[in-house]
Amino acid sequence: MPVVHKSALKAVRQSEKRRARNRAVQSGVKHVIKKLQTAVENKKTDDTAALLRDAARALQRAASKGVLHRNTASRKLSRLTAQVRKGVVPA
Repeated sequence: MPVVHKSALKAVRQSEKRRARNRAVQSGVKHVIKKLQTAVENKKTDDTAALLRDAARALQRAASKGVLHRNTASRKLSRLTAQVRKGVVPA
């Protein structure tokens, strides 16, 4: 029977915790982005400004927590902003 070190068990616990947290943050970001894209698709211009602000906040928070790379968050925000300005959501 192999020896399992205490540090290895702790590392497993920590990685599970991080995985759950990262998935929750990523899921939240996706949810906010989807809401924004739906609003743009349905031409709800009054909602889009607030939703874009929420999306920016969610992306920046995810980047600061290390869930997303900061360049990825920036790229996503840039593309969302362009979609809002154009009023078109890509397929």
